[in-house]
Amino acid sequence: MRSDRTKAPPRAVVRAVEGVRAGLAGIHRRLIPPHFALLEMVTAGWLSQAIHAAAALDIAGALVAGPRSGTDLARAVGADPDALRRLLRLLTAHGVFARRRDGRYTLTPIAHALRTDVPVSLRDAVLFFGSPTHRDHWNRLVDVVRTGRPSVPARAFFDLVRADRALGDMFDRAMSDMDVLGQRAVLAAHDFTRYRTVVDIGGGRGALLSEILRRAPGCTGVLFDLPEVVAETAELLARAGIADRCTTVGGSFFDTVPKGGDAYVLKHILHDWSAEQAGQILRTVRAAMAPTARLLVIELLLPHRNHPHPGNYIDLEMLVHTGGRERTESEYRALLAGAGFALIACTPTLSPENVLEAVPMP
Repeated sequence: MRSDRTKAPPRAVVRAVEGVRAGLAGIHRRLIPPHFALLEMVTAGWLSQAIHAAAALDIAGALVAGPRSGTDLARAVGADPDALRRLLRLLTAHGVFARRRDGRYTLTPIAHALRTDVPVSLRDAVLFFGSPTHRDHWNRLVDVVRTGRPSVPARAFFDLVRADRALGDMFDRAMSDMDVLGQRAVLAAHDFTRYRTVVDIGGGRGALLSEILRRAPGCTGVLFDLPEVVAETAELLARAGIADRCTTVGGSFFDTVPKGGDAYVLKHILHDWSAEQAGQILRTVRAAMAPTARLLVIELLLPHRNHPHPGNYIDLEMLVHTGGRERTESEYRALLAGAGFALIACTPTLSPENVLEAVPMP
């Protein structure tokens, strides 16, 4: 991971690059015959499963020490040499790995994200999204669309990942790693040094709050999540060097949240839930807040004009798994107003994340 001193590109440049990519993708779809365009989309899932297989075999980990021949690599990961060669033929064609002129395989920048010994790894995310449980839920998409009901209700989904500890640990690590991807952009877009106490609602293992406190040395924090989640955070907070400035509280945001915060953070929480349930969460937070406190909702925002956007994918993920949804800025404004908040600012970041700042209505 680059240091915090690395200069990020201007937001306008990032948005321009995104626009160019979307435009080129549209041109590509229009230039090839429609039947082949459709086949490309349908078979995209095969590439996803090939990447999942590479993550499960830990091919990236086996290449950390340097390039290896196909036979040597197959021996290292416990795979059939011919089958592994065929898998890598697809993955090298897409730049996930590379094959040198001498026939040995090596890592690429994309492959480094599949390692476990890097600051930001997506290996657990790849393993979770390619897991039999996750695939099974997506296989029910037709019924989900017909009925409008998720494959499992939101609370049942979270109960599932808590009951199956192997799946739950993978899910927790995957969500933590994915959250880190947009973390620097969020922290660059909003000044947390203006607060004395930040309460992170549903803050998981404290990755975001740890970084907030590291960057705002005069600030204290409260990490709030389910009791079994915050019970596992002591080591992480100590390792981050902020244990003396952060307290942990266990509970449910449907019932009550800690009082006394100057800022309350809800990052990737509201999109998990229906409007009714999200409104209940917001009302619980509103009841704990002082009139001068700020609510910071960190979420993707769906574009008003439909074009390729990560929010469109995640919106279906929410539909399948929890009954939640991604929303536009106007939809969040209405949701907040219904729970007694006024949206006073919406700050985009260099990532798809946005920081929505709201205050309690009188």
